[in-house]
Amino acid sequence: MEDDDLAEARMRFIYALRSRAVTDARVLSAMEAVDRRAFVTGHFADRAYEDMPLPIACGQTISQPSVVALMTEALQVNPRDKVLEVGTGSGYQAAILAQLARRVYTVERHRTLAQQAQRVFDTLGLHNITCMVSDGSYGLPDQAPFDRIIVTAAAEDPPGPLLAQLKIGGIMVIPVGQSDTVQSLIRAVRHADGFEYEELRAVRFVPLVEGLGH
Repeated sequence: MEDDDLAEARMRFIYALRSRAVTDARVLSAMEAVDRRAFVTGHFADRAYEDMPLPIACGQTISQPSVVALMTEALQVNPRDKVLEVGTGSGYQAAILAQLARRVYTVERHRTLAQQAQRVFDTLGLHNITCMVSDGSYGLPDQAPFDRIIVTAAAEDPPGPLLAQLKIGGIMVIPVGQSDTVQSLIRAVRHADGFEYEELRAVRFVPLVEGLGH
């Protein structure tokens, strides 16, 4: 694409997010600040500003931008928050969170994806992101508790280890459901006496898998 075409495509991209009921001004600003094209390589790069998931390495996907925005909005990130993301993937969601939070920890089971994402973070100067190769289903106990946790892969139930790493008053957003059916995006809020769950919308994510990949 030519520069003028890219600029117009990015403008349409933000307009499309607004039209899909994303209303939080901070989230929209973060989406505008982070160029999705930096996270999409090869012959899919020219489709980076379309509101659709796209394939990345290791059989994974970069999520649909409107879903990234709505998940981020549901997380209600504050500027002093410490956030855990499970499932780095391309790094796009972590980069959005880095605009909103004090510190983002992101874990990825595929070393190839983690290394690629780290290179993009370095190029973009996103120094408040810590990217690790780890089994995300266990979270990061050494860095817990977290103000916010976001999971970008679907679990059958919200994993106990992740719920345990959430601060009182903290929020977790996670897709829940069987991998071969439509899943529900759930927001869990931790209270002193337990958890409050809210179903937000239907989504479709790759499954949350235990263990490390390649």
